[in-house]
Amino acid sequence: MTVTGTGVGAGEAAGAGTRAEADAREDRLFAALANATRREVLRLLRDEGPQPVQALADHFDMRRPSLSEHLKVLRESGLVSEERAGRQRIYRLEAAPLAEVQDWLHPYERFWRDRLKGLGDLLDRMPDDDET
Repeated sequence: MTVTGTGVGAGEAAGAGTRAEADAREDRLFAALANATRREVLRLLRDEGPQPVQALADHFDMRRPSLSEHLKVLRESGLVSEERAGRQRIYRLEAAPLAEVQDWLHPYERFWRDRLKGLGDLLDRMPDDDET
């Protein structure tokens, strides 16, 4: 079926691509955060600042290539950046993508806050059990 005069065209196709790109970026971000090792790397970078790979590797009982794979996932999700300093690679936390997670979670926070407020209101209306 051909639809004309509705504004459907290249502009909307570009918008669909943009939405698909945003969805893919969000998927990479949540996939990166789904792993406990990667969350621990983020915590270390948050608490101790930028670190070379070896300093990060010292915190884990795994081979360095395995840690490098985790760092690659974090890098591709935008959660860490890598800088070369001589022969070392220094990793730094990039917290900006976490704002996207917070934005995504905000409606759920509001949902639970409203539900808990409703429960509190219900409990306030219930008579107290005075067992004396």
